[in-house]
Amino acid sequence: MSPAIIQSRPDLAAIAAWVPQGSSVLDLGCGDGSLLRYLRETRAVRGYGVEIAAANIAACIANGVNVIQNDLDHGLADFESASFDCVILSQTLQATRHTETLMNEIVRVGREGIISFPNFGYWKNRLQIINGHMPVSRQLPYQWYDTPNVHLCTLNDFELLCDHLHIRILGRHVMNERGDVNLLPNLRGSVAVYRFKREA
Repeated sequence: MSPAIIQSRPDLAAIAAWVPQGSSVLDLGCGDGSLLRYLRETRAVRGYGVEIAAANIAACIANGVNVIQNDLDHGLADFESASFDCVILSQTLQATRHTETLMNEIVRVGREGIISFPNFGYWKNRLQIINGHMPVSRQLPYQWYDTPNVHLCTLNDFELLCDHLHIRILGRHVMNERGDVNLLPNLRGSVAVYRFKREA
């Protein structure tokens, strides 16, 4: 993963920082496999990607990434419980139809999960709604009529879901185009990254 990619997707840098050296990783919705390739080269990670788009499957193979073609909305039944140290879902949660099921599957298959998603509660999104329009931004680049996003949420919404599913949040990293956000993150953060596990 080049510095340019990290700069354009700071959530990937935050995700990578939470992945232990030498761990086993399952990257759901892995795209072209850039994150897994980076983790393999910098953290000696072993793992697989799961992707549905044929073009991305070909890109993963070109990147030397082990990839399985599968629709995340069909679940992770092919994977045994606790078969990975870490399961990653970056910028894909909002496009899944069965969010609760997928969250439960992440903490079943992985000892820990790491997720990043665009924060619908970001103040610029709220301002666009006040002005009568669905938000369009770098994190939410689609118009309302062609968006793959079906379940947008705020930081507070995601944390309530984790509580409902008995999932314990281990860490949270919130950022916007200027960098890390600590003050009023649900209002000032455009992207969030969470690390979590099933409650014992």
